[in-house]
Amino acid sequence: MQFRTSVTFSQMKNPLFLFTMLCVGNLIFTGPASAAQETTSATGTDLSPEQTEANYTKTIEGRTASILKALALSDTNQATRVHDIIMTQWRALRTWHDANDAKLKQAMKAGDSNAVAQIRTSLQSLHNKFLAELSANLTPKQVDTVKDKMTYNKVEVTYKGYCDIVPNLTDSDKAKILELLKQAREEAMDCGSSEEKSAVFKKYKGKINNYLSAQGHDVGKAYKEWGEKQKMKAAENSAPASSR
Repeated sequence: MQFRTSVTFSQMKNPLFLFTMLCVGNLIFTGPASAAQETTSATGTDLSPEQTEANYTKTIEGRTASILKALALSDTNQATRVHDIIMTQWRALRTWHDANDAKLKQAMKAGDSNAVAQIRTSLQSLHNKFLAELSANLTPKQVDTVKDKMTYNKVEVTYKGYCDIVPNLTDSDKAKILELLKQAREEAMDCGSSEEKSAVFKKYKGKINNYLSAQGHDVGKAYKEWGEKQKMKAAENSAPASSR
């Protein structure tokens, strides 16, 4: 369950990038999709269990360090507790997905709603335990920071994209968009791969688009018109100074 991203902060603030992200439905992520894919090295050679575990530990230590940097905790004891809570959650999620993903897929394919609900309940319990432990050590705002870092800041990026692209959004519209994106974040932070996280946000963006359409917004037209404007701006910026 290794997550790496080639998306830079400057790209996230770029309007044309936001447009592309919203239209396609995904941010650009690279890297293995699951823990199982970590058993092979860059050369295609199977790794030993020890090497696999060492690589995984390095990966989640890096992710956790990034979260702690964003939190900027001055209390070293607090930072250590939060570090251990997050590291434990990464490992718990890997264990859960390795044990349940295939069963969940099979239950969904069979249309067994009871089995699906039962499997997902165990993941929700893991989710609730994690948040309870974070909340015992962090403020609500800091807990949100952890959630955002675990989901590549997609709430902020996608919310800004909608505000930039869809004209005449009301305060109620914006509040609904944010509400749905935060629901997506709750679900996505438990996913086992970057692709799964993106799929969750794509699903919720569909809900947002349906909501906005029901409020009288032509979302498809807004995407198209905004994209055309960005292309024109890009062409103007790339034109030689003498031709302007």
